[in-house]
Amino acid sequence: MKVIQEKFGEVNDQTVNSFTLVNDHGMELTCINYGCIITKMITPDKDGNYENIVLGYDSLEEYVKGSYFFGTVVGRVAGRIKGGSFDLNGKTYTLAKNENNNHLHGGDKGFDKVIWDASIQENDEDVSVQFSYLSPDGEEGYPGNLNIKVTYTLNNQNELTIHYSGISDEKTLLNMTNHSYFNLSGNIKRDILNHSLSIKSDKFLELNDELLPTGELLDVLGTPFDFTSERLIQSGVESHHPQNQLAGQGYDHPFLLSSNHDQEIVLTDSESGRTLTIETDETGVVVYSGNQMKSEGEIYGVPSRKYLGICLETQGLPDAIHHPNFPSWVLEKDQEYTSVTKYKFGVAAK
Repeated sequence: MKVIQEKFGEVNDQTVNSFTLVNDHGMELTCINYGCIITKMITPDKDGNYENIVLGYDSLEEYVKGSYFFGTVVGRVAGRIKGGSFDLNGKTYTLAKNENNNHLHGGDKGFDKVIWDASIQENDEDVSVQFSYLSPDGEEGYPGNLNIKVTYTLNNQNELTIHYSGISDEKTLLNMTNHSYFNLSGNIKRDILNHSLSIKSDKFLELNDELLPTGELLDVLGTPFDFTSERLIQSGVESHHPQNQLAGQGYDHPFLLSSNHDQEIVLTDSESGRTLTIETDETGVVVYSGNQMKSEGEIYGVPSRKYLGICLETQGLPDAIHHPNFPSWVLEKDQEYTSVTKYKFGVAAK
């Protein structure tokens, strides 16, 4: 196992490096220290062909300009915060409003737009890159000096583990995720409409027309949101359910997980045979089927369009600061935040 470090580009006269983690079976993960972006994942299909299974760009410039959050770590808070403000510590904090009147994915310069420090660790059974960043008090409107670490670890079982940790010198908010878009066809040969998904979840969040949670948890039973058995993504895209239509014909919805570290999320592409199993500490997962992707530009040489990738964002429930009935993502002063999500890449039995 090894890690290969190379220069990827420069931002504001600062060097951005890429790190390619390689295991003994030929699986590769490439990431950069700008936004902790995962740029490529190379995994085998049922015939042993190794291909990339995430969306991304060839150049740093495209990531700097990009608006889709391809492969990024999102924070301080993933998802939307209503009105771009919240009350905490007896104060009202005003955040960047970077999506209409709301705050999205950490603001104008969230964790996805900064250069992180990086260190490499190589062992016999796994290799890691640890990214670290000090988010200063007041950055994007959030209180507290926040020390953050994100560690990507690849092992010989074709598993990627993402470990997030953080500690703040003031009470603050923290709800992080990784925003990779998966396409298990390999090298974006097809869209993800014929991918099937299963989730151990009985409830999903109702959204309003700003894609903010209303506060209502809806039953998945009898709806296109029932992933308790395998369901094609296409079924939600073609659905007349008002929640699918609201999201732009597809999914952009948080699901409340009923189980953790129990093969709770499984994505499958039957044609390539590739499978992705996700296990997490987190309360929920946001499923986004790429409904807002535009037909402009290219993604690794493939014309951009809707439904080219699917995001499975393990995280706390969005806008929880405004919903006391949701599990809280308030981080107390000097309390350590920690979260682990594991991605297991496999091939379905023939």
